[in-house]
Amino acid sequence: MPFPPDAVGWATLLSSCRVHSNLEVGKWAAESLLDLEPTNPAGYILLSSIYAAKGKWNTVAQLRRGMREKGLRKDPGCSWIKFKNKLYIFPFYDQIYAELEKLNEKMIQMGYVPDASSVLHDVEELEKIKMLGHHSERLAIAFGLIFIPRHCPIRVVKNLRVCRDCHNATKYISKITQREILVRDAVRFHLFKDGACSCGDFW
Repeated sequence: MPFPPDAVGWATLLSSCRVHSNLEVGKWAAESLLDLEPTNPAGYILLSSIYAAKGKWNTVAQLRRGMREKGLRKDPGCSWIKFKNKLYIFPFYDQIYAELEKLNEKMIQMGYVPDASSVLHDVEELEKIKMLGHHSERLAIAFGLIFIPRHCPIRVVKNLRVCRDCHNATKYISKITQREILVRDAVRFHLFKDGACSCGDFW
């Protein structure tokens, strides 16, 4: 580079290391990011994700403890959807969970296999799959399927990046329901239609 990287550059490299499970470069990028922005939780979170993907739970615990000691916290993932001029955030209703269960059964029949690599917690595989099924964007999509008229697209906004499994699941949902689903996450727009996404799976 013709100039020193800033915090955005280091965070981008660190994020790529998480995607490609490159721990060696990831540690270097995290240290460089934290040198520039010691109160930015992104360095801790992304690095702990790399360690978690490799099953190094003791190191993950140390990083999270370090965050707590510095008073840093990660923003929880949430999605929201607007319907009839009202904003719905985390719509936890029995009806929505029932809708998700029905969709999940149909998705599995069509060949969907949950990708639990997105769940970076030291829990059993079945618990990971359950956690995936309750990600905020899926709750918002289920809400949209129930309450938004069929001729209208479902538009969801998420404050974090959509995980790989939810991206795959939403493709299945758009095909099963024949609904157009637009998800705006922290990185890009995803328009899901008839089992495909406008990003071309450039997740």
